[in-house]
Amino acid sequence: MKKSLIWIVAALMVMALCLGAASAEEAKVMTHEEYIAAADDDAVVIESYVQDHQSWWDGKVTVYLQSEDGAYFVYEMACSEEDAAKLVPGQKIRVTGYKTSWAGEVEIASGATFEFVEAEPWIAEATDVTAVLATDELINHMNEFVAVKGATVVAQDDGTAFNYKNPEEKNDDLYFRVEVDGQSYNFCVEKYLRDESTDVYKAVEGLKVGDVVDIEGFLYWYEGANLQATSLTVK
Repeated sequence: MKKSLIWIVAALMVMALCLGAASAEEAKVMTHEEYIAAADDDAVVIESYVQDHQSWWDGKVTVYLQSEDGAYFVYEMACSEEDAAKLVPGQKIRVTGYKTSWAGEVEIASGATFEFVEAEPWIAEATDVTAVLATDELINHMNEFVAVKGATVVAQDDGTAFNYKNPEEKNDDLYFRVEVDGQSYNFCVEKYLRDESTDVYKAVEGLKVGDVVDIEGFLYWYEGANLQATSLTVK
């Protein structure tokens, strides 16, 4: 009887150790390189620093994260409104979710969870990607905070310098096109990141075809580079 009890206790201890090891493996924080190497639908755990976020809505917030080794886009992360207010630039968080991709954009899928991590704040400086816009290297900067300098505004298909996503209300996303070294790129102002009350939104509304501009923003991807502008200066 005692021997049986000892075996049972031993078996339970082994099970507990195995479960603990599995949990530790599941919770292992990935490097950016490991994250990029993961397949779509793989579980991922990352730690990084908030650079910005879109407006909170219905228990969700979309966050732009970056560390020294790379950047992340977390789509509709589960978050209370109170916690969303604490997601200030420089705040470090740990995110647990699933990797996915859509139209070329690599992201952590809707429904991810997070926790705050104590650390010294870190905010990325804009990386100038002007010289690599037309190269394969550009994709290595996906979701980073970047700058494009000396770009020329070119006409939309209808001849205008910019378009509203919703032309009737004129308060939705803005689309504009720029040219660098003979190549054109479609950029935007994402309303939930910078709405119609912001300087960058108003700056794009004031664009004229032929204007030369410097732009900063997050290098989102939609069937190619689709920078989401946070600032724009006409030179």
